[in-house]
Amino acid sequence: MTTTAWRADPYADALRTGRGPLFLRRDDGWLLPLEVERWCEEPDSADRSVLARCGHRVLDIGCGPGRLVAALTSDGRRTLGIDVNPEAVSRTERTGGAALCRSVFEELPEEGRWDTALLIDGNIGIGGDPARLLRRLRRIVSRTGRVLAECAPVDVDERCEVRVDDGRGGRGEPFPWARMGVRALSDQAAATGWSVSDGWTAAGRSFLSLVPQPSVPTRR
Repeated sequence: MTTTAWRADPYADALRTGRGPLFLRRDDGWLLPLEVERWCEEPDSADRSVLARCGHRVLDIGCGPGRLVAALTSDGRRTLGIDVNPEAVSRTERTGGAALCRSVFEELPEEGRWDTALLIDGNIGIGGDPARLLRRLRRIVSRTGRVLAECAPVDVDERCEVRVDDGRGGRGEPFPWARMGVRALSDQAAATGWSVSDGWTAAGRSFLSLVPQPSVPTRR
């Protein structure tokens, strides 16, 4: 018997080809389109607004195919991408970037010394628990560092279980996810030891820059 669609990895397949369609799918049938083609192209104007705010040492969390890692590396920044998908790591390395196949919740190189951590393309949703993720990042970035996070373009604060779906019957395994708009992420940041230092929109996308609150102790 051939491998079933439920055991497929449509995300890896899409990164391999650089094309969609690809969606996040909830069990109730709700679909969120994923912009595979944009992820696999050169950084656009919204991406460049993020890159301009990065420090010298940058950790790209959930780096995907590595467009931001490659751009920062070519600009002379010390940059590392991490992703749990081996194809994402391979593609990042093929673009000239450095990447590790690792979760943000595992031990990482140079913890506490990164100037900037990136959570772009919805990656505030990693692990389905933004509070846990933001607390973890308190241990990863330096005391003078920052997190640059992309928010959902709508006012939403959602925790759910999703699958990656290629729209043609191929579906990955379920995993926890979250979506947060600007207001929800601002509130969650304040509750987990961060202050919003900047917020902006570019090309229809919304971002926040978070800096550590020095009086809040770090914890896992």
